Amino acid sequence: MRQILFSGVIGLFLTLVGTPLLIKLLARKGYGQYIRDDGPRGHHGKRGTPTMGGIAFILATLIAYALTKVITAENPTFSGLLVLFLMAGMGLVGFLDDYIKIVKQRSLGLRAKAKMAGQLIVGIAFAILSLNFADSRGQTPASDKLSFTQDFGWSLGPVIFVIWALFMILAMSNGVNLTDGLDGLATGASVMVFGAYTFIGVWQHQESCAYAERLTNPAACFEVRDPLDLAVVASALMGACFGFLWWNTSPAKIFMGDTGSLALGGALAGLAIVSRTELLLALLGGLFVLITMSVVIQVGSFRLTGKRVFRMAPLQHHFELKGWSEVLVVVRFWIIQGMCVIVGLGLFYAGWAAGK
Repeated sequence: MRQILFSGVIGLFLTLVGTPLLIKLLARKGYGQYIRDDGPRGHHGKRGTPTMGGIAFILATLIAYALTKVITAENPTFSGLLVLFLMAGMGLVGFLDDYIKIVKQRSLGLRAKAKMAGQLIVGIAFAILSLNFADSRGQTPASDKLSFTQDFGWSLGPVIFVIWALFMILAMSNGVNLTDGLDGLATGASVMVFGAYTFIGVWQHQESCAYAERLTNPAACFEVRDPLDLAVVASALMGACFGFLWWNTSPAKIFMGDTGSLALGGALAGLAIVSRTELLLALLGGLFVLITMSVVIQVGSFRLTGKRVFRMAPLQHHFELKGWSEVLVVVRFWIIQGMCVIVGLGLFYAGWAAGK
């Protein structure tokens, strides 16, 4: 358990100390955020705020994980490395998108096809690799079955699994990206979900089928390849995001940009896939799902009826236009996210208890 503590503390320390250095570097180079003219008027004053802040917590997470392994003399696992690969790969795609936005001074960065191609390459590589590297018990990082609190149903087969994994990765990455519209909103929500996955990893480790002989009820054990290391990764992400939130909360000194939002979405999807909690992620990350659905509803309603359901989508901007202050929207949405995490963890525990 020392690994979990070390990774979280190191990740927190690195972003608390490193983010202001990144802010100075980005400001000196003039890498400021482009703000769309059709957005809420209160956001126009944010134009020029340094962006690409996701670099801070991506590097902090990678360094925290590596230092933890050195300090504790523990070996990395394939499951942990795959989640970090997905996070870094999606972050690289986001970085290219952000960089082009800044250089061209426009709201659109990479062309849609190029951005999608980058996400597909990273996502497919993750999905294929996650079905390999079996341990001594024959467990691979991911399973080709659907999962809620554990695997259930028939095998999807490798092809359908890759498609399903890609859907999860793209959906969660875009969900975090849509949520990242107010200071600290996506960062704070992500801290809660990574905290939940830290707990899930610890619980799965304690009730792992690898130790079935010492469990009071082996029938309720978890078939997850490297649950403790997933908790280490989740703790590093939680600490790194928490430290970044110090600088990203209102009024934000730096934005995470697509660099950060795509990386966080990839990390969340990766943790869900390798911890066998794929469908549970829809509850644990309920705020991201809610905000994504608001965009789907808005676009669908306008195309079908010519009318808008919300004053503006994503949902957080609807409430801004109704007169809520930015801080009020963020805090209330954090409360919603907190309730989603509580319900999700409750169902996770209930699923384990039912197995008893």
